[in-house]
Amino acid sequence: MKKQKFLVLILLSLMSFQGEAQSIITLEQALEMASKGSPSLQSSLYNLERTTETLNAQRAALKSQFSLGVNPIAYSNSRQFDTRLSQWFTNRSLTTSGTFTVAQPILYTDGVITLNNQFGWQNNTSQVAGATNENRAFFNNLNLSLMQPLFMYNKTKMGIKNVEYDNETALLSYKIQRMTLEMGVSQYFYNVYMAQMSLTINNDELANTEKSYEIIKNKVDAGLAAKEELYQAEVNLATSKSAVASGRVALENAKDSFKQYIGMDIFSEITVMADVVVNPIEIDGKKAMEHGLSSRMELRQRKINIETSKLDLIVVKAFNQFSGTATLSVGLSGDDPTLANIYDKPTQSPRYTLGFNIPIFDWGQRKAKIRAQEAVIKTLELGLSNQETQIKMDIRQAIRSLGNLKNQIELAFQNQKNSQLTYDINLERYKNGDLTSMDLNLFQQQLSGKKMAYAQSLINYKIALLNLKVVSLYDFSTNQPVIPDKFVKDLQVNQIK
Repeated sequence: MKKQKFLVLILLSLMSFQGEAQSIITLEQALEMASKGSPSLQSSLYNLERTTETLNAQRAALKSQFSLGVNPIAYSNSRQFDTRLSQWFTNRSLTTSGTFTVAQPILYTDGVITLNNQFGWQNNTSQVAGATNENRAFFNNLNLSLMQPLFMYNKTKMGIKNVEYDNETALLSYKIQRMTLEMGVSQYFYNVYMAQMSLTINNDELANTEKSYEIIKNKVDAGLAAKEELYQAEVNLATSKSAVASGRVALENAKDSFKQYIGMDIFSEITVMADVVVNPIEIDGKKAMEHGLSSRMELRQRKINIETSKLDLIVVKAFNQFSGTATLSVGLSGDDPTLANIYDKPTQSPRYTLGFNIPIFDWGQRKAKIRAQEAVIKTLELGLSNQETQIKMDIRQAIRSLGNLKNQIELAFQNQKNSQLTYDINLERYKNGDLTSMDLNLFQQQLSGKKMAYAQSLINYKIALLNLKVVSLYDFSTNQPVIPDKFVKDLQVNQIK
């Protein structure tokens, strides 16, 4: 309770030198501002939007595609030579038609089923050797076809999988950007807080120095102290005033850097308010390690890179490989001057084709490409292993740092308490003439330094706790994972089952 009361007094004193027009900003508000104003985070968000919409487009392409082509009029009048009859003829044609097409990709076989129907009317006239032949009729051509690749990898599935990985990578990058931003904002925020704290302590030191100066001045005027004591008091007072002026400059510089980082107008007048009360938390090292290795987004990104490279290996192996294509088509055509009789005498038009590509010799080009891609995969797997080791080290170091800082807080608090008592005792000695102003100034500086050290130890603990949250993706202050289960479910929904 003593610590909390002391920190509340510090927070109130931080506001004593601020103007009325200044805005009070908390760490949570700063994070919200930075999220909206950070160019890197916004760029990452746009990239996420791009990949999400690309994935939506790829999934839409798996559904039946409907199209209608319309040719309202097509007219031609040409003079041609008929090689069969060795004579010239004139042909005039007027046609209007429309084509309706339905195409359905087959995800599991990479084939395409197409239904095509062409309906129209034509007026065709030919003049040969003085004779005129004319035909006016409605026509309709209905065709159903299947095109199926053989002995090839599934390009449709691979295309979907690549876009899914791209989307997941963008989502992970956005989450990592937010975590990085939180760490950066916290650092800048606490820099401003420490500058405010330093200025408050400098003001307190100045007030104490002014009191000391008045005491020694009265003694000198009364002939109870030597003049050199007054001269030293004047030096101490000037030094304190200089420290306050330097503190104001340092505070304004820290504010400008903070406002720039969170995307705020640098001419805005602000002051920060932080809850620096620390209640040390017991850290479960095993839980932090397990959660970090299972949830760290950098690991997932590296795994995605490996999976993507394996897909690239499939493509490389298909280079100059035995493959084929089968096409099956059945159709029904009809024509008649009367629309109702268009299919009185239909004509069937089946078509079947089967083709193969048979490589013979490529001088080892395919094998070389495969070995090169396999080397890429091994490099990525090695990077994944190194990343896992680095994460383990980061978590271990973060836990050790928190344990050490917990002890530092207790020590800094006790040092501050002792320095305050020491200063109070020596202030009385100074008033009684048993201590010089130079000696009192040393005790004043010691007290100011211990106050700053205590505040810095509290902030260091908060930063270290945030660092553990970043490296383990687990918030031990709330006992909850940073990446909620909903995030994992969203990733699963984004996958084609």
